[in-house]
Amino acid sequence: MTAERTPVADEDAVALFERLNREAGQAGYHMNPDMEFVLGLMRGLLTNKERYGYMACPCRLASGVREKDLDIICPCDYRDPDLAEFGGCYCALYVSNAVLQGRQHLESIPERRPPADEREVKEVGQHAPPLGEVLPFPVYRCPVCGYLCAMNTPPLVCPICKADRDRFVRFF
Repeated sequence: MTAERTPVADEDAVALFERLNREAGQAGYHMNPDMEFVLGLMRGLLTNKERYGYMACPCRLASGVREKDLDIICPCDYRDPDLAEFGGCYCALYVSNAVLQGRQHLESIPERRPPADEREVKEVGQHAPPLGEVLPFPVYRCPVCGYLCAMNTPPLVCPICKADRDRFVRFF
């Protein structure tokens, strides 16, 4: 006999959307304007939180082991590169300003998460390597507020001061 899961209530999905939308806006990000679509994603995030204890992206297969899924906990590690390249993240929860304003249309976004056998599993709270070691990504600095990020490209908007991507300079 299997235990039945309680379906996620619409009011819970709406409450999660309101929280994530507020946080996204404060950090310079935009949520997909299609509310019916977004509420489906909210229900998926809440189901995964109930199932695994964390909000794994509902569009990816989570392992159920947090350390193996750190890269796909919403907002996932792939959001910013997907936004920069395609105008939306893999599950299309987050969209660029161009998509929001109708200047760009979302199309299929390829999966950039490496296959399981190629992923580096990190311990929760694992620290970055000493500065003298070779970094796997360039480090970009926001000259307005000093925010640092290590990824292939800087974010579309600084999550601290909201400066646009073109203001970032390569730091390392």
